[in-house]
This record gives sequence, C-alpha cells and structure tokens, in this order.
Amino acid sequence: MLPRLLLLICAPLCEPAELLLIVSPSHPTEGSPVTLTCKMSSLQSSDAQFQFCFFRDAQALGPGWSSSPKLQIANMWKEDSGSYWCEAQTMASKVLRSRRSQINVHRVPVADVSLETQPPGGQVMEGDRLVLICSVAMGTGDITFLWYKGAIGLNLQTKTQRSLTAEYEIPTARESDAEQYYCVAENGYGPRPSGLVSITVRIPVSRPILMLRAPRAQAVVGDVLKLHCEVLRGSHPILYWFYHEDVVLGSSSAPSGGGASFNLSLTAEHSGNYSCEANNGLGAQRSEEVTLNFTGRHSTRNPLRSLPSPVPQEFPYLNSPTPGQLQPIYENEPREQSVAMHGRQQHSSEQKAQKPCGHIWRTRFP
Repeated sequence: MLPRLLLLICAPLCEPAELLLIVSPSHPTEGSPVTLTCKMSSLQSSDAQFQFCFFRDAQALGPGWSSSPKLQIANMWKEDSGSYWCEAQTMASKVLRSRRSQINVHRVPVADVSLETQPPGGQVMEGDRLVLICSVAMGTGDITFLWYKGAIGLNLQTKTQRSLTAEYEIPTARESDAEQYYCVAENGYGPRPSGLVSITVRIPVSRPILMLRAPRAQAVVGDVLKLHCEVLRGSHPILYWFYHEDVVLGSSSAPSGGGASFNLSLTAEHSGNYSCEANNGLGAQRSEEVTLNFTGRHSTRNPLRSLPSPVPQEFPYLNSPTPGQLQPIYENEPREQSVAMHGRQQHSSEQKAQKPCGHIWRTRFP
C-alpha cells in the first residue's frame, strides 16, 4: 500500500520536464530590446533549483550559466538574427534543452531624409566653415549617406555608419561653393533623397574705385559732375555713399552689381577731395580720395564756346599699390568728356599734346 502511495505522490513531480524558450517580442525590429525566457512546461519543481544558459547558433549569450531564467538583450540588430535556445541544469548536473526558435530581426527602412546646414539658413561667409548635415527620421542598421552638389549630382562624399545623422564638412567656403546641394540615405531598401538646399557664400566688399566725370576737360561752376563708385568683389546688394571733404553728399544702392553713380551740380565750394564708401552688411570699405580743382564759370562771350569740344578725356581711378603705373584713357566721345584725377596727383604738361579727333591713345604718367 505504501509503495503505491509514494508512486502516486511522486508521479507528477518526477516526470521529465520540458523547457520552452519564449521570445518577446516575437518579431523584433532593429534597435529594439528583446527578452528571452527559459520556462519549464511542468510544475514538478521551482526554477530556483536550476541554472540557465541561453544560446544563439551554438554560441552562449550573456554571462553564461545563471540562476535567472530570463536574458535581456538591449538592442537587436539584423546580424543578431538566428536560431536561439536555452538550457537548464539541475543540481544533479542534469541538463535540459529547449527546442530551437528562429528569430528574424527586421530592419526599418530609412524615411524622411533631410539636409540642413551649419550655419543655418544656407548662408556662409567666404573663408568660414560650412557643414552639410544629412538626417533621417527613421531607419535602422548601418545607413549609407551620400552628398551631392549641383543639378548634375556630383558626388562629394560617402559615409556608412550606424547613426541617424551624418555630416559633410567644407572647412573653408569659397565663392565656387555657392550651389544647390542634396543628400541621399539608404540601408538596403533603396536610396531616399533629401530636398535641394541652396548655399550662398557671402563675400565682403573690396576697396571701391571712385571715378569723377565732367562734361569738359576743365570743369567749371555750373557743370554737372558725375561720381561713379564700384567694387571689384562683393556680395550684393551693395549700398554706396559719396563724400566731399568727408561730408556726405548722398547715397545710392546697387541691387545686382555695376556700381552706383551720383550727380552733383558744381558750385565754387565743390573744389577739393572726393571719396566713396561701399557696404554690403559684411563691413564697409572706403575708396582713396580723388582731388578735383576747377575754375569759375566760363564767360558767355567766349567765342571758343561755339567750337567743338576737345577730345574727351577719362581718368579712371584704380585701387592699385603702384598708382604711378596707371594709364589714363583718352577716348573719342563727341558729347561728353570724363575727368578723373588719381589721388592728389596733378596732370599738366602730359595733357597739352592732343591727337586729331577720332583717335584713341594711352598716356602713362611718371
């Protein structure tokens, strides 16, 4: 009677136990955590009597044998896909093994690719650092980033990294870097391009050149003097200011290049030094002074007034470190004569000899 009773008591406790491996979630995506649980199918014993170990493709995971029936994997990646199982070892060194479970880690395709710039807004000063930042809103695994310049898509750089953002750097921005850019990201599900971003390279103005033009070789009171100011380099728009003896005469803007002009009706007080200033918001530059000396008003009884005007003369002022090498240009302009004097330099004997009308020649000052 007693042996039968012992058998009835032992039967549910002594039957072989079966291990089950539970994976949560069962269909993980890259970058997400996964919990592996090794569970007994029978109630014959407490889990505390066992040591547990988890495996993937014959490789032990985690710390090896442990009293915990669970293993937490913080991030699963595509290469973590494989065959998983667990083992339990009793105090008597008996080992139980679960069935294998295939875990396939799913990759999230890249989406919402965007291109941003540093500094923001796509405007950079010439000579400064420019960074093009390519980002994706989602996407897992190794992502390949590519940067392109212009409509033809000139590839600038390619980077592959496990990140949602990547950077392309232009250490020193040049005028030639002003262009449209875009980037492309892909992680095995096809390339995804960003939108176009326009880069503007802002260039400070160079020192402006001032030219004075009058309707005759020797300006007189009542003539209209034209002041023309222009820079060789500089981002537009540019605002020009005109000065006589450091007193502001007026201003004029040049939205798209070509310089700016200012007309002045000469009075007896207008002899002296003239200059101009250019400013495009990146710093102002002042021209060198140009000196203008003129006589009083011509008499109306002067018979020479009816004669043709002499060959027009034009003295373009150039911002040159060696002004003595400048060459005034004499041109045949029947109705207007242009005069520009470089610095405070006076021209006398060099202008006395004139060629016949209709000829063009150059004279070099000493």
